[in-house]
Amino acid sequence: MNFRFAHNNLNVFNLEKSLSFYKEALDLKEVRRKEAADGSFILVYLGDGKTEHKLELTWLRDRQKPYNLGDNEIHLAFVTADFAAAHAHHKEMDCICYENVAMGIYFIADPDGYWLEIVPERD
Repeated sequence: MNFRFAHNNLNVFNLEKSLSFYKEALDLKEVRRKEAADGSFILVYLGDGKTEHKLELTWLRDRQKPYNLGDNEIHLAFVTADFAAAHAHHKEMDCICYENVAMGIYFIADPDGYWLEIVPERD
């Protein structure tokens, strides 16, 4: 058997706020959308335009309060060729939630509190 990544999913409370964040912070663009006929959910797939991997954002109509991520230590990681510019942009957005200068990485938090690791391209 042969497997390859297709997508990761994050449930979001406010779809428009999340779409705006992922566009501004990571330049991810909507590549596909599926809406339930009864309006109960919307799935939006975001892509980076460079890889086949997608980020699926799931919005549930009946969700009444933000998600409690608890001690969730799961994160997604993104690589950038211009780490300094990315860091400056995220600092301006005020979304950096943790930095590990010794490792040369940092994390940003999305509107729902999910952490996204930013890693420089390495040789």
